[in-house]
Amino acid sequence: MAKAADKTWKAILLAGGSGSRLYPLTLGLNKHLLPVYDKPMIYYSLSTLMLGGLRDIIIMSGKDAIPQFQRLLGDGSQWGLQLSYMEQAAPNGIAECFRIAQDEIRGHNVALMLGDNIFYSDKLGEKISAAMAENAGATIFACEVANPSEFGVVELDDQGRPISLEEKPKQPRTNLAVPGFYCYDERVVDMAWKLKPGPRGELEITDINRAYLQMGELNVKRFGRGIAWLDGGTHAALYDAGQFIKVVEERTGLKIACPEEIAFRQGYITAEDVMRLAGASKTPYADYLRALVHAPSSET
Repeated sequence: MAKAADKTWKAILLAGGSGSRLYPLTLGLNKHLLPVYDKPMIYYSLSTLMLGGLRDIIIMSGKDAIPQFQRLLGDGSQWGLQLSYMEQAAPNGIAECFRIAQDEIRGHNVALMLGDNIFYSDKLGEKISAAMAENAGATIFACEVANPSEFGVVELDDQGRPISLEEKPKQPRTNLAVPGFYCYDERVVDMAWKLKPGPRGELEITDINRAYLQMGELNVKRFGRGIAWLDGGTHAALYDAGQFIKVVEERTGLKIACPEEIAFRQGYITAEDVMRLAGASKTPYADYLRALVHAPSSET
């Protein structure tokens, strides 16, 4: 399993927003804590970062939600991580996270992950860590979708180089959407402070990516047919994501986005730690943890 060798990387996991499209599920609970089959939604984005070898992670959310995440995730030490928490007081756009976290991330490369994005792919960790290792400027991913007008969209030339970016265009030039995982060099903080709010009144991540594009320093990695990119932003999407995870886990006997397993396979925690985390629980998830210490290694 791949690990990011560059120790200067930090990560931001953005888990804010009102979750209005999931009303009434989100009246008393942050949407990233809703279940996607057998795990909280945030486990999936957190696990993606872990698979890339990222261990110093800032969880950013609203004031009311932060205590909820702290109860669930703690300081991350149980998984060999260093988790910290920062407040985004209002939904002012994805790119605001760099301003909020500037004191922590300045001078570091930064990986940004959106908390409602769910990836499933063979060798996902290797793809992420390779993108980080090769990053010079900014690196984004591109994934073919049937409904590109609902996403940020990137247009590529014949050599696979980006030539344009649009945020939720009414008439997309391409069907290549930009999923919620991004890599940036240390200049991203200063670039975020130069942004002006877009038409929606928010600091758009597409404008950050466009700034790197204008400098000729935006790299695009295409996800092929072998990846599933899901989200839990609507009731239907949340249900579909849960069904997908259920089918794959039941067919393979392997858990998707299991932080304990990833930490164990990465060497962050020991077999004894895994058994302690499983405790005396009788759930299938806990049974899986107890069994995995004797199982062969596999991509998670």
